[in-house]
Amino acid sequence: MSAAALRHLRLRHLPPCSLSGLKTQSRSPLRTFHRTMATAASPATSAPSAGPVTKYRLQYEPTPFVVSSVHLDFALEPEATVVTQTTHYKPNDKFKGASKDMLFDGAAPDDLKLVSICVNDADITAQCDRHAKGLTVPASSLPDADEFVVKIVTEIAPAKNTALEGLYQSSGNFCSQCEAEGFRRITFYYDRPDVMTKFTVRMDADKEKYPVLLSNGNLVESGDVAGTSGRHYAVYEDPWAKPCYLFALVAGNLKCVEETYTTKMSGKKVTLRIYVEEHNLDKCQHAMDSLIRSMEWDEEKFGLEYDLEIFNIVAVDDFNMGAMENKSLNVFNSRLVLATPRLATDGDFYRIEGVVGHEYFHNWTGNRVTCKSWFELSLKEGLTVYRDQEFSADVNSRAVKRIDDATMLRAAQFAEDAGPIAHPIRPDSYQKMDNFYTVTVYEKGAEVVRMYERLLGKDGFRKGMDLYFKRHDGCAVTCNDFYQAMVDAANGGNDLPNFLNWYAQAGTPAVTCSSSYDEAAKTYALTLKQTTPSTPGQPSESKKPLMIPVATSLLDSSTGAPMPSVTVSTDGGDATTMEGPEFVLRFHEAETTYTFSNVASKPVPSLFRGFSAPVKVTVDGQSMDELAFLIANDTDGFVRYDASQRLARTAMNACMDAIPEDVAPCDCVPSGELASSPSVSQYLDAISTAIDRVVAMAPSGIDEDTLSFIARLVVPPAASEIITDVPMGTADPAKVCRAREAVLNATAQRNKDSFAKLLAYVDANEPKEYKPDPTSMALRTLKSVCLKMGVRAATVAGDAAASEAVYNDVLERYRASTNMTTQIACMSALNDLKECPAREAVMEEFYNTYKEEKLVMFKWLSMQASSGCNGADTMEKVFEEHPAYNINNPNSNYSLLGGFCGNLSQFHTPEGYAWIAKMVKKLDTINPQVASRFCKVFARYRQYEPTRQALMKGYLEELSKIESLSENSREIVTLALNDQ
Repeated sequence: MSAAALRHLRLRHLPPCSLSGLKTQSRSPLRTFHRTMATAASPATSAPSAGPVTKYRLQYEPTPFVVSSVHLDFALEPEATVVTQTTHYKPNDKFKGASKDMLFDGAAPDDLKLVSICVNDADITAQCDRHAKGLTVPASSLPDADEFVVKIVTEIAPAKNTALEGLYQSSGNFCSQCEAEGFRRITFYYDRPDVMTKFTVRMDADKEKYPVLLSNGNLVESGDVAGTSGRHYAVYEDPWAKPCYLFALVAGNLKCVEETYTTKMSGKKVTLRIYVEEHNLDKCQHAMDSLIRSMEWDEEKFGLEYDLEIFNIVAVDDFNMGAMENKSLNVFNSRLVLATPRLATDGDFYRIEGVVGHEYFHNWTGNRVTCKSWFELSLKEGLTVYRDQEFSADVNSRAVKRIDDATMLRAAQFAEDAGPIAHPIRPDSYQKMDNFYTVTVYEKGAEVVRMYERLLGKDGFRKGMDLYFKRHDGCAVTCNDFYQAMVDAANGGNDLPNFLNWYAQAGTPAVTCSSSYDEAAKTYALTLKQTTPSTPGQPSESKKPLMIPVATSLLDSSTGAPMPSVTVSTDGGDATTMEGPEFVLRFHEAETTYTFSNVASKPVPSLFRGFSAPVKVTVDGQSMDELAFLIANDTDGFVRYDASQRLARTAMNACMDAIPEDVAPCDCVPSGELASSPSVSQYLDAISTAIDRVVAMAPSGIDEDTLSFIARLVVPPAASEIITDVPMGTADPAKVCRAREAVLNATAQRNKDSFAKLLAYVDANEPKEYKPDPTSMALRTLKSVCLKMGVRAATVAGDAAASEAVYNDVLERYRASTNMTTQIACMSALNDLKECPAREAVMEEFYNTYKEEKLVMFKWLSMQASSGCNGADTMEKVFEEHPAYNINNPNSNYSLLGGFCGNLSQFHTPEGYAWIAKMVKKLDTINPQVASRFCKVFARYRQYEPTRQALMKGYLEELSKIESLSENSREIVTLALNDQ
């Protein structure tokens, strides 16, 4: 499922800041590795607790009864939908001879009303125990038979379901969301991913209000309901067995765009439909094109053909995550379907393509092969994120994609790994599964999958994938099953030493590299050491070494060219010849020295090329000259980018304590001794050289990769990334923000003329008609950077008349633009300017133009929330009650609250903390899943200096005392407060 993310705002695991309770316990469930869980009481036989229940991976046990088939009948009404479930069960042979109760999962009585339950037509309602966690059917009420039928009738109120889990209404239409545990808000059932069966679904509803009725699989029957006035029905059968989390239902007044796709492998025709509200029909073409490209790519890349004759997508406005991969009926957050050049940015087009691909790819990696338990979530999500990353890289720029993926991981996932909710990609325990749709499970999980490819090669990885599907199609399996398929198919049955430790250990590994060159012997020695820091329940000394692929090249220090062939050996190991400009070192011990022979001159190492492992790297003795050399000469885009980030960090560190607290952002400019310091001057020299080289290309044309690369190269690390790297208990966000402003301002000032030339190049080469193709997107990305740098340069210069002319030029560009990307770029360039008429004009004009466009208003809210002009007081008095904001809509909260939490200079104030804490309390009573994400912004309080630390902890303690606090929020709050 897409969520968490957060591709930030990728809207897979929303929001972008990765906003990731337990009754108070002395130890967190994520802190203890429960060695005795295999003998703990089974959830299949124990009466559930009324409070939060901790689930453990080692406690897994199959259900005592197997589901043969399910028939669901929905009589749809907003206030009182009646659901009739008829299910055939068989005793599980693994429990033969044992008397077992049936423990069905179900929501609290306020959310799910039990009408009746019958077994083989005998009413046993009075004999069952209806409790807060579901329904217990005593063994004494069950027949001693090889198969029996359970019929359960429930009543739900979709119109009142603000949690947006189970069956609810969005814009008056019925919609379902069942992953992870939403199905239990619809009926009583074994709500777990390993219970797979075939579903038949019948719906009846008011024909005028809900003319479209959709569910999984094939439509087998439809018509008017006999004996009623104005009601109709539809029956769907899904030929593929699936768990209930993949069940979907949509009913509403919707229209569709339709195309057909003919598969390349067998020539099968597939009908593709995207359902939206009628006024959005013109916004679907890009999503449809992305779906077709995804289907073609999956056949060509992995030999995976779609397995039904219809594929439906439905866009809804109210959705907690990004999208959901329900079999043949994908439900999407409307932000990730609807797009036109006038209303959507390049980023929107790019995200739509990636997420449409992600959800389609789940048809095999998630649906056909699914998870044995939710602890194995990364089995499907990490693998599918890897697949959507590869898809995006193939249809766009691979080098830029890797830079973007690494940047997001460092800013969001590394921070999560360093906090109180740090967890492995396969956690050992949880209370609310919704809290573990995280960047760790998704994006770090994808990097773990990518490491298989690095270690086994593309051909070996494909063999492993083929064997995985051959062995496990139609099954619910584990991460170990995936590992074994990879090892057996691609590695000759040999283990990948220590690789499974990636699934068990939390924290971001740190790799230290040191080297020496023996000129007489012509040998170069590279020593790698790895450690993983302590995380909750896993002290550093207990962490085991990991298998880390280190993609490496040795560069000639004179020419910058890679050494084409080297011989390498390790301590006690045989020598191996590494051919080609790049090779992969398999580093799996705590420390290993690699000795390279026949190295003619001292090389410059190019390490972790393409971000070959999700680790933090320190290169002992690496000079700023070497970093500048890598920026100028390396052929690997990520290494060049990473070198620029390392230089930027040194420059920011130099500025951190040198700029007084009372200096305005526009006056944060290194001057005097600071400006001439090696840390600052060498960074500016390296960046300026890189910019000048691109400017020199202009007469003959600049390729799209270079355009995209230079736009990223000049931006220093995010403040959130820098905060993760400072010692625990010392982070001062204001200092970090001032230092980052100083580096940006100095870059803008130093390269003012070059940015103006690049802007002129973009103006001359950007197509007049908007196109979301890679080259056009690269031009507009560079334009945005040039506009921001131009505004910075004018502002720091202090010439009021000159700066006003620059601001007005940006305003006129906004007014002349016909696409949303450039309009947002202009707004962003002016967004932090206080008392600036141009900023005020653009914000007002944008609102007046687009106030009826809900999706566009999310952009406006996010822009306002992220502005340095707007503090918590403005958020509370202006935007909290603004007509553009709706607390019931997740996108609205991700835009306003998420944007403000990412605005570090404004959020990290007493007023900022107070406002977000207040909003969390309100949200928790409406949508606990969304509220818990914003609890996470307080969770890393120990990272900050004492004053902020005390304030953040105080709000966590305040939340913990709310008796009615949801389980979602309470788990996060308790994990944070128990962190030691």
